[in-house]
Amino acid sequence: MADGGFVRLPDGSVVVALTVPRPDASGRPVRVLVHAVNRPRALTRLRNLGLRAVYLRGNAAPPTPDEISAVLHHPEGVVWRSAPCDVTERWHPMTHLFRRPSRLAS
Repeated sequence: MADGGFVRLPDGSVVVALTVPRPDASGRPVRVLVHAVNRPRALTRLRNLGLRAVYLRGNAAPPTPDEISAVLHHPEGVVWRSAPCDVTERWHPMTHLFRRPSRLAS
């Protein structure tokens, strides 16, 4: 089960934040943010992107105002970064989460 929460915005939409294990072999946690019309739709968007076992129970770790701004200003409305959050790390698009690390040329 993921640690997370949500915030309802004035227009009725929601921003859901979840901390889940990274899908690659490392298993390090990542913080994923998604903007959607409602909570079920936000979780469906994450499941459709490949995070199959994502559930939100409760509101223990809602998104911060900075996280809300990050996801609202992203064109896809879904971003992630490593957890625990390093303030110097930028938010990444979801496509980068499933990308394999590139090997350096020798």
